[in-house]
Amino acid sequence: MFRRSIYKSPAQLRSMVEPGLITAAALDEVRTLVRPGITTGELDAAASRVITGRGAESNFQLVRGYRHTTCISVNDQVVHGIPGERVLQPGDIVSIDCGAQYQGWNGDSAITIVVPDAAQPELVARREELSRVTEGSMWAGIAAMATATHIGQLGDAIQTYIEAQGPSSVSGDAYGILREYVGHGIGRKMHEAPSVFNYRTPDAGAEIRPGLVLAIEPMVTAGGEATFVEDDDWTVTTVDGSDGSHWEHSIARHEAGIWVLTAADGGAAGLAPFGVVPVPIP
Repeated sequence: MFRRSIYKSPAQLRSMVEPGLITAAALDEVRTLVRPGITTGELDAAASRVITGRGAESNFQLVRGYRHTTCISVNDQVVHGIPGERVLQPGDIVSIDCGAQYQGWNGDSAITIVVPDAAQPELVARREELSRVTEGSMWAGIAAMATATHIGQLGDAIQTYIEAQGPSSVSGDAYGILREYVGHGIGRKMHEAPSVFNYRTPDAGAEIRPGLVLAIEPMVTAGGEATFVEDDDWTVTTVDGSDGSHWEHSIARHEAGIWVLTAADGGAAGLAPFGVVPVPIP
């Protein structure tokens, strides 16, 4: 049986730059709109306008049975939340996952935002810390991709970063890492081989070498790791009701280094604390 290589040519890597930037632009637009009183459906519509306005299409809508441009998950919903009539409230923690397909190539990225709430500073602080830890673990995994030889090292870097944060300094709770939902390869399809685990495994995984493009996406909770899928058959929610956070970027490894396709600066700001300088795809 024919299997497509998980490694892209230099020309194919260059073709993935624009869909990554379009994805980033959609999330940048949504970020500016998050506030109390706005609905998740309105945020979804804003992302759609950016993607179609740049001549691309939502790759989420290419997933069978899904008709939205984004997944928007609130509070104890970790991933795959369906946008609609839900109104954001002060203090909500909101994860927004988005992707674009342009000329047959894909980008995929996610961010987490805490809605401001001056009346609940402790709640906001706890949720902002969860988001910060999740985002930091993502960047730890991305930074590892610059020197790692196998994908398993990325999961180790992500878990090590989370463990180094210890229990939440605000709530005292330990952080949980979702086990059933992981990162993936990306290219002609939004979800390709190989899987990218956000935790240590005994399997070294596929070799990391030039041409590999991965979507690294830790999903972290402020409590237990157990989740269930709600009655809509999509939304993944924590069993214990703890908050969730989801961050994601698509990253290319090439001959000269790594480049974060879904960041306008190639990942420079996020990688700086790890001493890694991204290199544009030649």
